[in-house]
Amino acid sequence: MPPHTVTRRRWVGVGVVAALAVVVAVAAYLRFWRAVAVDTVAVTAGSVPAQVIGPGTVQARVPVTLSARVTSTVTAVEVDVGDAVRAGQSLVTLDDRDLAARRAAVASQQASLARQIEAARAAVAKAQADLDLARTRQQRDADLQRQGFVSAAVLDASNAAVRAAQAALDGAQAALDARLADQATLAHEARLAETQLGYTRLVAPMDGVVVQRLVEPGATVAPGAPILRLVDPASLWVATRVDESVVARVQLGQPAMVRLRSGEVLSGRVARIALQSDAATRELDVFVAFERRPARLAVDQEAEVRIDVGRDEGLVVPLGALTRDRSGRQGVLQVVDGRTRFVPVTTGAVHDGRVLVRRGLAAGDVVVARAQGVVANQRVRVAAP
Repeated sequence: MPPHTVTRRRWVGVGVVAALAVVVAVAAYLRFWRAVAVDTVAVTAGSVPAQVIGPGTVQARVPVTLSARVTSTVTAVEVDVGDAVRAGQSLVTLDDRDLAARRAAVASQQASLARQIEAARAAVAKAQADLDLARTRQQRDADLQRQGFVSAAVLDASNAAVRAAQAALDGAQAALDARLADQATLAHEARLAETQLGYTRLVAPMDGVVVQRLVEPGATVAPGAPILRLVDPASLWVATRVDESVVARVQLGQPAMVRLRSGEVLSGRVARIALQSDAATRELDVFVAFERRPARLAVDQEAEVRIDVGRDEGLVVPLGALTRDRSGRQGVLQVVDGRTRFVPVTTGAVHDGRVLVRRGLAAGDVVVARAQGVVANQRVRVAAP
């Protein structure tokens, strides 16, 4: 290799080393000697509102499912999803021809039985008259037999006629009682037929809104098959799950904020706290009732719930003072003798740009108010107001 080539390479190496040295020196200066202007704040005692936060689902406290009670074919569905309905309003009509025919058949049987009852009553009246006549003849023959005008055989025949007339009356009365029992049975069947015919007209049991339409005209439904689902908009609330460790702070009537997926934020209050915990998740259901109904009704819509459960006392720093070191630990940059020092902290509630520090700092400590862009072990000075 020519000597001049070796010499040139040596000079290039020297230049690279010199450039690296300059970069290192500048970095060291910026890191260890040049004081960076930062905003600082003294750690003070204070309080922040405490909140229990959890995911929730919009539900209806009063959901109603209209179901078929007879097997039939849907002939008309008079409402659709989103329609407001009034109590007693007709909503669904089922094919009633079979049930109407059955009711007519029972009515015809009732008419026929009524005529049979009249005939049975007439038979009882005739049997009673025959008995009265037989008794009169018996009394007359008994008087004549005592006077010796008729034989004992005649009196025996009169006694037998009375017994026969009594048996005829008992039979006629039993027939009448049977017809009357049949009449009561048919009356029950008539009421059942009328009731089942009424099942072909589904009406709204309350004022509400239709949230689901599950069948269309022409569909055949069986008993128990759901047809429409209604909710009372005034009964909407949000069900959220709260961990057992903090549920003791949740009380009935506490204010809450509900943020829907649509972005709408609504106020509410705790309306119910479950007494049964989930054995798997160790959470309890808490229900927050809306103080104002959502603009758009959507049952099972996802939401975020924030329940105000009081205030937490302690040391407070700006939320922007929090940072993390290379290992991911959360902390703040404390200013000591003009240099930053990373201090790991344990935090609590956060509100309005302030965070509660539970462990790691003492009142009066000075920390960097906005830790973004500032590193540990860096010289700093307080920025001008």
